[in-house]
Amino acid sequence: MSVTVRDVRAFKERGERFAMLTCYDALSARLLDEAGIPLLLVGDTLAMVVLGHETTLPVTVDEMLHHTRAVRRGAKDAFVVGDLPFMSYQGSIDEGIHNAGRFLKEAGANCVKLEGGGRVLELVSRLTHSGIPVMAHLGLTPQSVNQFGGYRVQGRGDEEAHQILKDAKSLEAAGAFSLVLEAVPADLAKEVTGSLEIPTIGIGAGPHTDGQVLVFHDFLGITQGKLPRFVKRYANLGDDIRAAAQTFAAEVAGGTYPGPEHTYE
Repeated sequence: MSVTVRDVRAFKERGERFAMLTCYDALSARLLDEAGIPLLLVGDTLAMVVLGHETTLPVTVDEMLHHTRAVRRGAKDAFVVGDLPFMSYQGSIDEGIHNAGRFLKEAGANCVKLEGGGRVLELVSRLTHSGIPVMAHLGLTPQSVNQFGGYRVQGRGDEEAHQILKDAKSLEAAGAFSLVLEAVPADLAKEVTGSLEIPTIGIGAGPHTDGQVLVFHDFLGITQGKLPRFVKRYANLGDDIRAAAQTFAAEVAGGTYPGPEHTYE
C-alpha cells in the first residue's frame, strides 16, 4: 500500500522510527521500494552526486523534475519527496507555488521539501492551503552554504539553538507535515523533536529524531573522498565497481571475454 502524509505522521504517533534515503533514478527507486524504505527524497544533492557539481546550487527545476519522474516510475509504494532547488522559491511566493506545483502535477511527487525558517513561513502556509504538502528543513541548509561560509554544524550557540527551535514551531504552525534537521547538536534535535507533533528526520542530528535520512551514494559507499562524521557506509560498492571495471577491461584485453557462453552461434 502506498505511503501517504498520514502514514508519515502516524510513524511519530506510534513511536515508530523510520528511514528515508535519497534517490535519483527508477532502478534505484525500485530496489529501495522493494526493500521497504518508506520515504524517498529526490534531493538537490543530485547536483553533487549525479551531475558532478561542487554544491547543490547549480541544479535546475527541470533537472529535478526529470529525476523525480524517474523515481516515481520506479517506486510503487514509497512516499516520494521532491526537493525544491536553489532560487526556485526564494524569489517570490507565486514562483514558489508554481514550481512546487510542477513537482506534484508533472513529476508525481507526494510533497515538496524546502529549506529555511521565518522567510518561508508564508510560502509553507500558501502551499499547504493549495494542497501541496511541505517537508521543512532547518539547521545546515546546503542552499545557504555561501552565507554559512561552508558546511558547518548549526545551533551550537544558545541564540542559534533558540532560533532553530522557534523556526521549527513556526513551520509546524504554518502547515509543514515533517521537518528535516541537518547537522545540529543531538541535544537540540531532541528538544525540537519533543516540542513538535510533526515528525523530525535527522541527518547528522543524533539519535533522538523520529526518522533518519542518508544520501544514497554515501550509504552505499560509492561517494569518493572524506565523508561527514554522521555517514555510515552500509556497503562498499565503490570498491566493487572499480574492481569489476578493472576485471572487465583485463578480460577484454586478454581475449577471454566474450567467451563461448556469451556468443550467439
